[in-house]
Amino acid sequence: MSNTIVDKKENYRIIREILSSRYEEVNGYDFYKYIFPDNQKLGDLPGDYSKPNAIYLYQDEQDKGSKRRLRRRIMLDDTWEEDYMEYVECNPMTLCSGLAYRGRANKLENAQQINALIFDLDAVGEKELMSVFQRMGRDPEEIRTIPLPTFIVMSGTGLHLYYVFEKPIDLFPNIKFQFKQLKYDLTTKIWHYRGTSQEKQIQYQGINQGFRMVGSMNGKYDLQVRGFKTGEKVDIGTLNSYLFDKKNAVDLDKPFLDTKYTKAEAKEKFPDWYQRVIVEGDKSKKKWSVSRSVYDWWLGRVDEVKGGHRYFYLMFLVVYAIKCDVSKDELRQDLQFAFEKLQTVEHSNPLTSDDIDSALEAYDRAYSTFPVEDIEKLTDLRIERNKRNYRSQDLHLRIARATQSVLYPEGDWRNVKGRPSKEELVKDYIAKNPDDNPTEIARNLGISRTTVYKYLNGKKPRS
Repeated sequence: MSNTIVDKKENYRIIREILSSRYEEVNGYDFYKYIFPDNQKLGDLPGDYSKPNAIYLYQDEQDKGSKRRLRRRIMLDDTWEEDYMEYVECNPMTLCSGLAYRGRANKLENAQQINALIFDLDAVGEKELMSVFQRMGRDPEEIRTIPLPTFIVMSGTGLHLYYVFEKPIDLFPNIKFQFKQLKYDLTTKIWHYRGTSQEKQIQYQGINQGFRMVGSMNGKYDLQVRGFKTGEKVDIGTLNSYLFDKKNAVDLDKPFLDTKYTKAEAKEKFPDWYQRVIVEGDKSKKKWSVSRSVYDWWLGRVDEVKGGHRYFYLMFLVVYAIKCDVSKDELRQDLQFAFEKLQTVEHSNPLTSDDIDSALEAYDRAYSTFPVEDIEKLTDLRIERNKRNYRSQDLHLRIARATQSVLYPEGDWRNVKGRPSKEELVKDYIAKNPDDNPTEIARNLGISRTTVYKYLNGKKPRS
């Protein structure tokens, strides 16, 4: 057994002793009954699963050796005890968020209620745990105070703080957005390097993030996930009072964004939207159309990723694949390429193949409209905004390519003497054709995209 594993097991023992001396431990069955008291019963389950239920992911023994990593299961009231023992207890990989969903899939677009808001703290030792205790539940106006959590969960190497709401909160479109802002704000307050965590890089997570389930095992270190009852259920006003910036508060009286247009005005100004949403009843977000070069540019930035942001880099590679219409088969190959690179980045938690499978959960149209600001925050990678002088992308590209044909009327970038190295070929091509994306470069030079990425120097291709 390596010293690292021994150290983590010893740290786990110390944290467990401290928490056990202060709080009552709660078994996994009761833990989720407390958070999700209104799950449907099997006998009452309608065919369309229209009422919200908790959904969890678990590793199944029969899937070993196959590409399938995790299975989904609905948490039903009258089968939960048996299901918990069968699928969760001592399982090396289980995940559950604090949301309740309509339907069979735990996608954000299907999330109907939020029962608990959960925060992750990596790399917590005795010193950091005592700091968490000192900050919990104090006056919100004091510096670095945090709201008293309902539960503290030992994840194996860190803590999960659970804030369970007195009543589940309906996730209207604008409420989802507000909760995202609130969670980012409180994460900044809760995660304090050398205070509550030994990790310098803050990990921002969405409200749909799944967490290891109480009673299951952390398969990386063979440590059981344990939960402790630390406080009572909370209301949204309590969480709002602890925010750094009050503009990030959740206002339950504003379930929808304000609009300045009447239906008649909207019909005239936005005829396509009116036809799709009002006439046809399609209220899903319209997928943004993005150049393939953006996906290739993001893949080329893998060497810039820091330890605390590896997973979200992979997740947004998936998001860019959706935005840019990249096939899932090609995406899997690129994820493996990025994964192998990211495994060399130092962090207290090693990256595993489970992270690839988790990232692939974002291969869904609902994620295609993720704002640039959120991508920057979650990955800590700056994204320069392209300037097209108010031209459309199509017009911008046509102008750029027309300019290229004027500068190189004879296609003289191809007139390369002798047999230069691939590096010389790529660099020469990029210098003369700055608007081409890695796919076009690779195709025109007859080399792999992986080779092209080495010589982009982190520069974002124009789109």
